[in-house]
Amino acid sequence: MTARVPTQEAQTARTRTPGDLGRRIAQRRTVMGLTRTATALRAGMAPSYLRYLEERPGAAPDAGVLVRLAGVLRTTVTELTGGDTDLPPGIGHASPHPAFTELTERQCWELLSTHGVGRIAVNTREGPAVVPVNYDVVDGAVVLRTRPGSTPALAVGRRVGFETDRVDDALSQGWSVLVRGEAEAVMDPAVARLLDDRAYTRPWAGGGRPLWIRIEPRVITGRRITT
Repeated sequence: MTARVPTQEAQTARTRTPGDLGRRIAQRRTVMGLTRTATALRAGMAPSYLRYLEERPGAAPDAGVLVRLAGVLRTTVTELTGGDTDLPPGIGHASPHPAFTELTERQCWELLSTHGVGRIAVNTREGPAVVPVNYDVVDGAVVLRTRPGSTPALAVGRRVGFETDRVDDALSQGWSVLVRGEAEAVMDPAVARLLDDRAYTRPWAGGGRPLWIRIEPRVITGRRITT
């Protein structure tokens, strides 16, 4: 019997930006700890074909292939094809038997150190504001780049909150880490250059971001939900 998916999902798979599908497949199997060969065999396809899907921009597998891959990778066709790009995380169904645990400080640092995108909470004239920022962890502190006059720049000299998380809608699980501490501008040019060299990520917003902000943690807490 041929596996089927809704027509809209199948069409979405064929209209994504070239290369996005392969990147999502590779990223998901890496998260799952699966090799390309193991993933391909479980999905009933040749490893060479999976390599083609991952590395060939514009690859457009049929609906049955996408369904099998989504099953092996414990996700959805929509997620693999990027159909959820404009949707907030956490719209999946809650697990019937979730397990909630508090993270130790060491576990919080391990998760923070994976880098990525976090949210910084600052006070503005209009009231509290929370904005997303790319960040890094350097020498036991959270560091981020912005430009003078921006909302994140208002954090300088104040106590702020910084949060980052990961949510897996397919498995209804995830984690979050909250850092509270003092934010300060990096004024030493030598230190700023060092941060430029050691930065793991670049600001997605692009443009000039010459101001480095360092958040010295006072309190760090985290939690995890598993199924």
